[in-house]
Amino acid sequence: QVQLVESGGGLVQPGGSLRLSCAASGSISSINTMAWYRQAPRKERELVASITRGGTTNYADFVKGRFTISRDNAKNTVYLQMNSLEPEDTAVYYCNMYARTTYLGSYWGQGTQVTVSS
Repeated sequence: QVQLVESGGGLVQPGGSLRLSCAASGSISSINTMAWYRQAPRKERELVASITRGGTTNYADFVKGRFTISRDNAKNTVYLQMNSLEPEDTAVYYCNMYARTTYLGSYWGQGTQVTVSS
């Protein structure tokens, strides 16, 4: 099985920065796409950013120019650098990975709370 453990969330003032990390462990042979999603209260979960194994990135329009996704394949880890945070960015952030063990499966982290407030 594959376990994803997230870290880096917290409370930050508007205009501040946070860096989220998500590390995968288990009997992993490879990881394809890694991504970050978020879910605000009373809203559906939405894609924030994704990155392929080769490093191609995709961002939601509402974070372009403010957030940067990156990955370390040797560590099976994905990062999300969040700058210029706004109150509207307040949500639980989840990482997602398509990882191959004996088969290719989609795995989710437990979520980490990000709160942007003065």
